[in-house]
Amino acid sequence: MSEKQKKPQKLKARLPRGFVDRTAADIRAVDEMTAKIREVYERYGFDPVETPLFEYTDALGKFLPDADRPNEGVFSLQDDDDQWMSLRYDLTAPLARHVAENFQEIQLPYRTYRAGYVFRNEKPGPGRFRQFMQFDADTVGAAGVQADAEMCMMMADTMEALGIRRGDYVIRVNNRKVLDGVMEAIGLGGEENAGRRLTVLRAIDKLDKFGPEGVRLLLGEGRKDESGDFTKGAGLGADQIEKVLFFVGIKDYAESAAQLAELVAGTGRGAEGVDELNQIGHLVTSAGYDSDRIKIDPSVVRGLEYYTGPVFEAELQFAVTNEKGEKVVFGSVGGGGRYDGLVSRFMGQPVPATGFSIGVSRLMTALKNLGKLGQDEVVAPVLVTVMDGDTDSMGRYQRFTQALRSAGIRAEMYQGNWKKFGNQLKYADRRNCPIAIIQGGDERALGVVQIKDLIEGKRLAGEIEDNVTWREARVAQVVVSEEDMIQRVREILAHQADDRKRAGRG
Repeated sequence: MSEKQKKPQKLKARLPRGFVDRTAADIRAVDEMTAKIREVYERYGFDPVETPLFEYTDALGKFLPDADRPNEGVFSLQDDDDQWMSLRYDLTAPLARHVAENFQEIQLPYRTYRAGYVFRNEKPGPGRFRQFMQFDADTVGAAGVQADAEMCMMMADTMEALGIRRGDYVIRVNNRKVLDGVMEAIGLGGEENAGRRLTVLRAIDKLDKFGPEGVRLLLGEGRKDESGDFTKGAGLGADQIEKVLFFVGIKDYAESAAQLAELVAGTGRGAEGVDELNQIGHLVTSAGYDSDRIKIDPSVVRGLEYYTGPVFEAELQFAVTNEKGEKVVFGSVGGGGRYDGLVSRFMGQPVPATGFSIGVSRLMTALKNLGKLGQDEVVAPVLVTVMDGDTDSMGRYQRFTQALRSAGIRAEMYQGNWKKFGNQLKYADRRNCPIAIIQGGDERALGVVQIKDLIEGKRLAGEIEDNVTWREARVAQVVVSEEDMIQRVREILAHQADDRKRAGRG
């Protein structure tokens, strides 16, 4: 007995781990936000540039973010010429390649911005995705810290352009050279101590999570967490630990600047870094940016392995409710700094550069929490219904639709099974269409259309009582001439917009 032939299984629809589909609301929110960011960048004299999603893997270099993952943290493939290409993991390495490849044509300083998706071959988790959008601005070819100060001022202006009030954000500034000076001052200078310095950096980076005492343990012998897992520490002595904790614990830079300068006095890079911090402080203050907007803060350590001088971070100060129902400070939405070594890899000569990167998705979440994004309702299209399916009638319905579009009104002609008219109105209801245009044979003979106000009769949330009489006076369906259709549609849409405003104030 022959086995019954198995039916082929249909393909299972599944989203790859670490990736998300974007809804219309999210896309519009991002477009709204990036338009405001772009306006600030353009005002500062930056111009757009676009680089491809793929780069040759060797162009991404040693700055790969996650070396313990397959392909060293990036998604890679081999081309037909046996060269390896990788999806970009940030927007900075591609910019460095672009500048080096076009160095003779580019006008220095080169001031540019770009937005786009980047990809990380990392283990996905809550809020941690393998594809996300960044929005960067960079200045290449400017060695002075005035370029770094300008980046900080531009970030402050960007936060305010997005509707984030002063006091709800701060741009925090540190300097890689100062930390190098502190490391040297406690005896961790030189290449032979590179591993211990990295352990110290990682310990400092846990300051927000574990507090000073937790960091003290990580700088010393190590720390055991609540589950009993033990993290080996940097093995510093008590005096060394105190110096590091003093550095990252500075709250008021003006009060502690002299002590910090004394701590790194015997180190060339440390003293240079303190001087650069002081210059940035003077420049931003002179331009009217006080410490409530741009703050010198030695506790900023993210990215210090990557950067060569000033580093900065845009941090939001307000609290939000997390998935556990706890109130937590929102935190960082972007960061950057000076990366003088990145372009130089291609050039064989020094090429200074500084830049800033905004995490678009994270910032969008913050703006939604503040009610600063996605508040403008997108009105669904007017639906031109189909009563007759002959060619002449279809042409007439299409003409109505195009006339509405030409008048700047969102419109669509029903494209489903037109023979069941009830389904068309159900479709309009699900789409939340504001108006339906109806013309059957009788209306066509008279040169008129019926305009049905689909919102009328629906009670708006928050409707105020003194609006009832005004609403009852409106007619839900009218008959007008084809020539008057556009004008009457505009009037109904205006009434509906007024309804929404009234409901919003109620």
